[in-house]
Amino acid sequence: MNKAIKSLKLMLVLIASVAITSCVQDDDYTVPNSLGEEENRALEQLLATGNEVSFATVKALYQEGEFIEPVNANDYVKGYVTSSDRTGNFFKEFFIQDSPSNPTSGLKIILNQVDVYNQFNIGREVYISLENLFIGEERVGNGVTTIGGGIETDQFGTTVTSLNEIQIRQKVLRSSVTETITPLNIGLTAISGDHVGLLVKVENVEFADDEIGLNYFDPTETFDTKRTLQDCSGFTYPEFILETSSFSNFKNEKLPTGNGSITAVVSKTFDGANLILALNSIEDVDMKNSRCTLLNIDDFEVVFEEGFSSGQGNWEVTNTVGTRDWSAGSFNGEGYMRGSAFAGGDDIDDMVSWLISPSIDFDAQDNERLLLQIADGFNNGQPIKAYYSNDYTSGSNPDDSTWTEIGASEIAALPENTGFFDNNYQETGLINISMITGNAVLAFVYDSNEATISSTIDLSNVQILAQ
Repeated sequence: MNKAIKSLKLMLVLIASVAITSCVQDDDYTVPNSLGEEENRALEQLLATGNEVSFATVKALYQEGEFIEPVNANDYVKGYVTSSDRTGNFFKEFFIQDSPSNPTSGLKIILNQVDVYNQFNIGREVYISLENLFIGEERVGNGVTTIGGGIETDQFGTTVTSLNEIQIRQKVLRSSVTETITPLNIGLTAISGDHVGLLVKVENVEFADDEIGLNYFDPTETFDTKRTLQDCSGFTYPEFILETSSFSNFKNEKLPTGNGSITAVVSKTFDGANLILALNSIEDVDMKNSRCTLLNIDDFEVVFEEGFSSGQGNWEVTNTVGTRDWSAGSFNGEGYMRGSAFAGGDDIDDMVSWLISPSIDFDAQDNERLLLQIADGFNNGQPIKAYYSNDYTSGSNPDDSTWTEIGASEIAALPENTGFFDNNYQETGLINISMITGNAVLAFVYDSNEATISSTIDLSNVQILAQ
């Protein structure tokens, strides 16, 4: 009898141990058996009956200032997790992007759950059933499109609230796939609002000189500390914010003193006023190289210049939308190419017009920088974007070629003149184009954004500086 009781007690202890172990969250990123069967059935049902929509479609469901209504269609969006709260730098949230590599868009999901990384690990393929969920902002005006489980309204407006436990289980469904996320390689100055939610890698950066010796987190702060990253690949120090939470487990670590790379998620400050980078882990900071030195303008020469003093010259103008296009003009001896979608009164024409340079040999020199002079008037949005292409053929449709955007942040940083045109030309910052090789063309595209932007833009000078 005693042996039987002892054996029974031993069995109970073993059973209890297994039960306790099975409840502990760890780094096993397979679908847990306790959830897997139910979750797989729900995912199979969603894929069989639902309609997959793009990130762009999801974002279009929310217009700032309008009342937020629940999604009433059996739609779902598929994405790949880019953030992790394993180190405590994210809290009750995770981001997804639309592709494991070369992503174009990201979304934020807020949920009433901690230790999210145990369930939604980096790279996990996630399907979100949107029906009866809400698309909006977590804080009015912060500009981060967020999927939430409800809404609340105060004197500032309506925001989305976190998904509850039931919604998480029924609406946020994992597949068995975990992809390797390839960070989007991007220059510090090229990061824009379009990159929020994406995992990016920035090279040749370092922390500002006056922050050497400091920790990631300032103990006098309450919630978050902003540290300054600087890119010294040009003549000045473009800067960007790295934000670290007071709850991160690396907050007391020293900032590295060298130069190198950082891999992080693009996000925004709580109030949406600034773009930031947020680390998943300090293992994603590799700054062991010597600190860099700024470029010297005296070491550069102008290797290409177009001032449009003779009109359009040998540049091409072609449209992919509408009939309004870039046109040549001059004022007080200053030549320019003008783009405007203004059609009179309150009317705006739908317009996408390309101004394309002649072919340029980018192997003939090193370390190129692009400098633009632009004047504007009646500004109601920035319609101009800059690109380069190695496979564009003169006279062909630009939509049939591969284009890479350049200078987004430098163009976005230009001051806006909402009043009358004043011929006040502003220089962009130096745009890094040293990555371009071989023969390539530059293109400046006026896009009225489906007839919503009509700003007058005069491009008066294009310079390429090189060593």
